[in-house]
Amino acid sequence: MTSETSTEDCLGWAARDTSGVLSPYNFSRRAVGSDDVSITITHCGICYADVIWTRNKIGDSKYPLVPGHEIVGIVKEIGPNVGRFKVGDRVGVGTYVNSCRDCEEDILVTSLSMRGTASGYPTTTHWLQQAPLLCAGITVYTPMMRHKMNQPGKSLGVIGLGGLGHMAVKFGKAFGLKVTVFSTSPSKKEEALTLLGADKFVVSSDQDQMKALAKSLDFIVDTASGDHPFDAYMSLLKVAGVYVLVGFPSEVKFGPASLLIGAKTVSGSVTGGTKETQAMLDYCAANKIYPQIEIIPIQHANEALERLIKRDVKYRFVIDVENTLK
Repeated sequence: MTSETSTEDCLGWAARDTSGVLSPYNFSRRAVGSDDVSITITHCGICYADVIWTRNKIGDSKYPLVPGHEIVGIVKEIGPNVGRFKVGDRVGVGTYVNSCRDCEEDILVTSLSMRGTASGYPTTTHWLQQAPLLCAGITVYTPMMRHKMNQPGKSLGVIGLGGLGHMAVKFGKAFGLKVTVFSTSPSKKEEALTLLGADKFVVSSDQDQMKALAKSLDFIVDTASGDHPFDAYMSLLKVAGVYVLVGFPSEVKFGPASLLIGAKTVSGSVTGGTKETQAMLDYCAANKIYPQIEIIPIQHANEALERLIKRDVKYRFVIDVENTLK
């Protein structure tokens, strides 16, 4: 969550320790290189990954740590080798910084280099709504496309209705799927059905509701990061059904029969590459798919992180960096 006042003098909000508490932080960055794009950040989404890394939940955080990887802004300077962008362009920045380009595994860092033009977003409101697409959106879009979840008439289950889950519902409906939302919160039913357009809503703790949907789903996208049973959801898949995990529970555990009987597929996915991101942005622009957001000043970032932990957001916080980071 940073804003550059020059190529050397920058201001952000950083965590200094595992408390994850953010406060103003001044730092310097290197001059713009030959292949670099420098941007003035206008808005930044808040993701649960910001909670994970500011609080060192995985064990690889380095402090001081400035979080934020759902960024939109305006190009202010480019290196001499940059051909795709020009000063004044509106751009988006996601999670991947770099790749060694030698092995099959990309290097995932806490920020920031997927750049995609925001073609088709004609208004300021739609522009800032693009920010959550650069993580929440692409994280569900990539596996949905990979596993051909864009087949009209087929059935999709979405577990969890947060930042990722509500985007999975939006994509599912745009693809022509019959979408069922699974949540532990009955209070989310009305919005799932009326605002997001889901076809069904199921309280996942209700065994009767769950059993009624046995072998009824072609696909499941699991966005839940809290611990939850997997066998119950696996039983909802049809023969050759596909279960994609994009959330981060502490463990994944299910009986072999849940996988073997019915020749089911279980897959995992994290974010997506530049080409997929551009394709997603173009698709969202063409189909008017926008995240539901709550805009906040950066001074409310710590409160927003606490509310995110409590699932008290519909459905993504976006920080107004341009007007509140001074």
